[in-house]
Amino acid sequence: MIPKELQVRYYFKDLNSCPIRKAFSNTKYVWEALEKKDKILNLEHSVLKGRVSDKSVIENHVVIDKKTIVDPFVFIKGPVIIGENCTIRSGALIRPFTIIGDNCVIGHNVEIKNSIVFDYAKISTNSFLGDSIIGKGGRTGSGVITGNRRFDQKKIVFRFATSKYETEFEKFGCVLGDYSRLGANAVTAPGALIGPFSWIYGLSSIRGFVKERTLVKLRQGFESIEKDEQILEYLDREGNI
Repeated sequence: MIPKELQVRYYFKDLNSCPIRKAFSNTKYVWEALEKKDKILNLEHSVLKGRVSDKSVIENHVVIDKKTIVDPFVFIKGPVIIGENCTIRSGALIRPFTIIGDNCVIGHNVEIKNSIVFDYAKISTNSFLGDSIIGKGGRTGSGVITGNRRFDQKKIVFRFATSKYETEFEKFGCVLGDYSRLGANAVTAPGALIGPFSWIYGLSSIRGFVKERTLVKLRQGFESIEKDEQILEYLDREGNI
């Protein structure tokens, strides 16, 4: 029997808020949707209903729904689907096989590849989202990195309880459940699974499984030492203070 913590419904309660919910049908493990979406994503031409800056570049087949704004200097390479009423900030790079839902914000200089982003999610400035799934209302702070490949480049293995599960993926980033948040400059190791309504402190390094409704706190120790008088005298002689 597959543990509920590895199944779709543990992370995503409202699949109607997913822009490609068919990818989650008949899946045993939540990460299988990343592969299934590729077979569904068959775009024959581009449809640009939103407002796209003439200083942005769009290649291959891309769908951008109504009321979505694409700022200058964005690069989108299809196949890509972006829902309605989204904001794509300047400098964003959206790579193939990415699907973004409605009412999302993709921040300045964000890079996204091969990912599923549910409705109302926000990916903040200077983040990398690779081979990942972000649930409804999920958020990443500035500078978040979803690591998506092992150092040894072997297929990614997920360990839960006493069992080991082969994903068959060489690249797999993070699953972030509904309304969960990754704080600024947090990093997730390849194959991290974070349950819904969980918050991760900034600068944290997360691997493996984080259960739903969890607050992960980062604690650091600091030591403050008074400057030596000789240093202050030197700075005074040099005219720096």
